[in-house]
Amino acid sequence: MATPTTRPRLTSFAPQFLVDDLARSIAYYEKLGFTFGEPWDGFYAIGLLDGLELHLKEAPKYGPERRYRRENEHLDAAAGVDGIEEFYAHCVASGATIIRPLTATAWGTKDFYVEDPDGYIVCFGGRTTAG
Repeated sequence: MATPTTRPRLTSFAPQFLVDDLARSIAYYEKLGFTFGEPWDGFYAIGLLDGLELHLKEAPKYGPERRYRRENEHLDAAAGVDGIEEFYAHCVASGATIIRPLTATAWGTKDFYVEDPDGYIVCFGGRTTAG
């Protein structure tokens, strides 16, 4: 009798951001809606939002690279969002650092960029809810 073949399936794919101050970064991402458990050994934490993960690690970064990425709007992560207008309003109301406001794209979506306290740039984008 043949055994059924199970196809491997990714269940998560998470960025890991190196941060200067873990508590400060956790507080920032909590404003966006992430929840965190107790950090491991005081230097590593995993945030969850809608089943997706963000890993934060308190560790040194290379400053010139961070500046170059920001100057050229190189993304560190991108996230798709259902209800992009509502999420944008939430981020603005929460005091997120918006470096590019919600804007229509040529491919029929809207997106915006936030920058976290360590200079990471995250793009949130999605289809508009208004037709």
